[in-house]
Amino acid sequence: MELKRIIEALLFASNKAMSVKQLQQVFPELEQPEPADIEAAVELLVDDYAHRAIELKKVASGYRFQVKADVSPWVGRLFEEKPPKYSRALLETLAIIAYRQPVTRGDIEDIRGVSVSSNIIKTLLEREWVRVVAHKEIPGRPALFGTTKQFLDYFNLAALSELPTLQEMADLNSLAEHDQHLLQVNSEQQEANPQQSTNNEASTEAVETQTGIVGAKSAIG
Repeated sequence: MELKRIIEALLFASNKAMSVKQLQQVFPELEQPEPADIEAAVELLVDDYAHRAIELKKVASGYRFQVKADVSPWVGRLFEEKPPKYSRALLETLAIIAYRQPVTRGDIEDIRGVSVSSNIIKTLLEREWVRVVAHKEIPGRPALFGTTKQFLDYFNLAALSELPTLQEMADLNSLAEHDQHLLQVNSEQQEANPQQSTNNEASTEAVETQTGIVGAKSAIG
């Protein structure tokens, strides 16, 4: 029970996810618990928070506390800074790297059928979502790009195996097209009745994000 309380405090106080090894190293060398004991304490904490607004989530870098998705819209209102919006081209590039890694810039351009802006690669590198994992042994030795733990953490994934399948992406694409149709209908209704109350901005942003992420699906497939 004492170990569980300590682990809870450590994860609560940390500003980033912590692995079992990192949690173990916080303890004095002669008092370090076994990894299995730490994992058991973590599982108990997961159960403790199962029905609360906060959850203990495993991501690529380890474990972290975070608010659950169903209450995140309210929590988001506490912060004035809005999350950045990314272009469809950037999201398509990221999707290709995630599903086809390691890939060169030339590979990405062949799949998308258009050139890749240097700013897109620069942004992905600066966000630490992708990194150079090697260089292809061909003339010019172009860089091979792959995703990072930060990419997995940001998208709430523990491993690449948790990425949606291409079929799931196709289903998401259909949903996005359906949402776009609803937004178009709603817009036409607004023009016909200006007094009707709307709040389309958030919905539009969600559709744009969905469409951008799944935009590379046909090319990847």
